[in-house]
Amino acid sequence: LPKCPRMVSPAIALAFLPLLLTVIIRYRFYFVLFYRAILIRIWKDCVTGLTREERAFQYVLTHATPGDPESILEAFDEWCSKVEFISNIGPKKGKILDRLLLEQRPLTVLELGTHCGYSTIRIARALPLGARLYSVEMDQRNAAIAEKIIRLAGFDDDTVELIVNPSDEVIPRLRSDYGLERLDFVFMDHWKKCYRPDLELLEGCGLLGKGSMIVADNVLFPGAPKFLRYIRKCGLYEWKIHRATLEYSRGIRDGMAELVYQGIK
Repeated sequence: LPKCPRMVSPAIALAFLPLLLTVIIRYRFYFVLFYRAILIRIWKDCVTGLTREERAFQYVLTHATPGDPESILEAFDEWCSKVEFISNIGPKKGKILDRLLLEQRPLTVLELGTHCGYSTIRIARALPLGARLYSVEMDQRNAAIAEKIIRLAGFDDDTVELIVNPSDEVIPRLRSDYGLERLDFVFMDHWKKCYRPDLELLEGCGLLGKGSMIVADNVLFPGAPKFLRYIRKCGLYEWKIHRATLEYSRGIRDGMAELVYQGIK
């Protein structure tokens, strides 16, 4: 006979009930918006036969200037703030990323989570001459859109190389397949549950050197608690959190983690 699933103790459930009710009451407006957005997205997917990323690409294609990265980012921001939400880093947190890139001036950059290519363009336009960006996306349909967006912005394979595979398969092969000895800058904006294991993979593969910078988005919302606990305890990084709000919103608090690798002490 199949085993009955373990039930949560009534006492534990009652203990967490006030917290659950507080969260629901405090964020009820955002819960309503979230589920409304999901329903609208499903309806649009069915009516148009396109994903929201493909709809955004169509908008960018008709509203942006080819070869002008700034124009493409502005078209994306217009779409995401006024038409349909997509979880790009957005202009506010994007400025933090811009500043860190200009300060660091990295020559070898890894992006985990290309999505539509918004942050890829944002990073590529800030790189010094001769730098190269390797961007990793596991979803083939999104990668196809990102490829078009990146080339529309004017960046070729010598500046941006798009790798279509899961991050945990790509990272161990960066040295053997792509000749990378060290990463100067890493931007994480993929599945939040992957932040910690991928960071540990980067360490284990010897791809981080003293001074390598890692920037991770959305560490407060939706959050990456295991990642934050790890960087607090491991002693390998100097780190800080840049407080912000969720992209294209005002009321949801979020943040970006900035880590500088110090090496094994």
